[in-house]
Amino acid sequence: MDEELRTLTERLRAESGGTAAFERLAATDDHDVLAGVLTAPGQPLWARELAAYRLGTAGDRRAFEALVLLLNHRDPPRCAAAAQALARLGDPRTARAAAALATNELRVAYALHPVRLLAELRAPEAVPALITTLRRRLRPHDPYRRVALACVEGLGQLGDPRAQSVLNEALAHPALAEAAVHALARIPHQGSARGRIPGQR
Repeated sequence: MDEELRTLTERLRAESGGTAAFERLAATDDHDVLAGVLTAPGQPLWARELAAYRLGTAGDRRAFEALVLLLNHRDPPRCAAAAQALARLGDPRTARAAAALATNELRVAYALHPVRLLAELRAPEAVPALITTLRRRLRPHDPYRRVALACVEGLGQLGDPRAQSVLNEALAHPALAEAAVHALARIPHQGSARGRIPGQR
């Protein structure tokens, strides 16, 4: 059992109360049993998460819809686990779904893990979605600084020249300036003024 699965299993064991049903689900290697949990009515959230995670990390695309729902959950550990599973799943729909979640202003409070997943996937949808999300976060008094920082870091990771403009705008925000400098430094073919924090010589 890898460390990520161990952490998830311990969390969900506590959530379930360590019931026999949990132990059976954690132990089974039958993908049909796991997939059945995702479609059966009345299943507790811990059961759906465990089944979706185990299917997703095994590359079974029957987990896709459940994992996308968990990626945008209000509980950060569920979002993080779903992102891990989706990164391993290899479903071509993943990047499009993550981009839709990252750019949904009604759910921006839960956009951190979709943003990070987009950068990890390096899909065509990633750069436009991260630029859009970051530009919205540069408004005055925006409260979602962690999302903004994840966008800056992700754009640096992707190293796409299309991000230069919005990263230069981020230099004016003290909470983002250092990360923006590093991100700009990873974008090729920039001029000598690249990554200079306003006020620096």
